[in-house]
Amino acid sequence: MEKKTNIWGKWLYWFIFAVSVIAVYKTLDNFQDITNWIRDVFGVLMPFLIGILLAYLFYIPCKKIEKLYEKSKLKFIKKKARVISVFTVYLLALVIIVLAIQFIIPNLTKSIADLASNIGTYYQNTINSLQDIPEDSFLRQIDIQAVADSLNKINIAEYINISTILESLKGVIGVAGGIFDFFVSLIVSVYILLERTQILCFIRKLVKATFKEKTYLTIGKYFHNTNEIFFKFLSSQLLDAFVVGVLTSIAMSLLGVKYAVLLGFLIGASNLIPYFGAIVGVSVSIIITIFTGGIGKAIWMAIVVIILQQIDANIINPKIVGNSLSISPLLVIFAVTIGGAYFGILGMFLAVPIFTVLKIMIEDYIDYRTKMKV
Repeated sequence: MEKKTNIWGKWLYWFIFAVSVIAVYKTLDNFQDITNWIRDVFGVLMPFLIGILLAYLFYIPCKKIEKLYEKSKLKFIKKKARVISVFTVYLLALVIIVLAIQFIIPNLTKSIADLASNIGTYYQNTINSLQDIPEDSFLRQIDIQAVADSLNKINIAEYINISTILESLKGVIGVAGGIFDFFVSLIVSVYILLERTQILCFIRKLVKATFKEKTYLTIGKYFHNTNEIFFKFLSSQLLDAFVVGVLTSIAMSLLGVKYAVLLGFLIGASNLIPYFGAIVGVSVSIIITIFTGGIGKAIWMAIVVIILQQIDANIINPKIVGNSLSISPLLVIFAVTIGGAYFGILGMFLAVPIFTVLKIMIEDYIDYRTKMKV
């Protein structure tokens, strides 16, 4: 009887193995069709995914404002604290968007259009200034004309113009699938924030019913750690980028740098990507300032921006981020490189918290295996 059971076990093993091989083969053979199907599924679910992302980003502000409303002496406000907190957060977001459209975006688009249309004049002025440099200057040791010609071959107007910006904005809006999908995303995010307690309670019950107690506690632990890391990273990076952008714009304005707001916005936005972002943002800003204000102003701008970057790296960023991302600079660089290579700018931005979570899981696994061997 035992021998017959073993035979059936072997047949079952080889049957599962054969089915797995066929499944892998069919997957690879129809990889393009499967990719298109996945893309279509994501296209349908995109409004819901965006709604979840909005709810995720607004969760902390809603939670803090809700606690303030719960302390109110008015019974109506105290009873409807969650609803009013969600309404308050979305109203504040709308005000910020309106202010940005009214004051910041027109300034940025005007600066970009002016820079693109006058790049030829700036180039010629820069060449004339470089030719006036004394013969004994160290800059004369550099083949300035060759460098300038190389820069001139870069058709900035091709990349920086109003039509390109509008096309990019249309592409971003197109991700949501139009105005209807945008409102669907908005409604989904509102309902998630309003019913977040019930949703989390349901997920906990489902996980607890599906897995053993030990697995349930482990999943809960990693869910909590991942959630905390992503919340801390996303909110702190966005706040840090805003602070750096504002400080840089003010400093450049005081120095009389042309397109101060545009360059400050560029440096602040590039600061979202650890290490590489700041280097790229500052380098591009220096090149633009050389063209628009000369080498002297570019040097002063570079000194001020580098000082601000050091203040941010050593004072502002640690205060905002804290010690939640205990990850070495080498691993950060590795994570950003891998994320950028496979998933572009978004991958570079999210690589650090993802690798931080992986690092925690690997360390826990090593500790577990070490204890098992003792």
